[in-house]
Amino acid sequence: MGNDKLPDIGNREMYQYRKKLGPTDLKKMTQIQRSRYMAYEEPPKEISDAKGQTMKRLIETKKRNQQINEPISKEEMDERDKHAKLIGQLKAAEARNRLRIMRLRYQANRAQEISHLISCQPVALKAVRLQALVPPYSEMKDKGDTLDKFDRERVEALLEDSKGLIVNRIS
Repeated sequence: MGNDKLPDIGNREMYQYRKKLGPTDLKKMTQIQRSRYMAYEEPPKEISDAKGQTMKRLIETKKRNQQINEPISKEEMDERDKHAKLIGQLKAAEARNRLRIMRLRYQANRAQEISHLISCQPVALKAVRLQALVPPYSEMKDKGDTLDKFDRERVEALLEDSKGLIVNRIS
């Protein structure tokens, strides 16, 4: 290595010129000396190009983020809120529709299985019993109010007659 030694950190003398070492001289150095020497070397062209491209990408990303984070007008915020609400309503409607379809598919599969079980019974009496106990379609539907206004008044009058004067025909 000769006189070209690396400066100590505490030493104040500055070197302006350093002799370029070849690959064989670098291999002769210990790892610590080599790392100290390479710390002050100019990076290779590929690395400096990559560093420049990275800096450009960082600057572009910063500009893009500043454009995105610009203050938004009140009208645009209202429009975005309306759009988000509409999207939410559409998603909820799709979810309800998926649930309805799944429920109908389940009920159809259940009815098909029960009908198959009923049809596989060896004796008709057993089939009738099974059908009476486990109907293929559940009767969960709301029947609603089947009484009209006149019938409802008649039923209420019968319920209010505690002495049985309306229905008691034997006298």
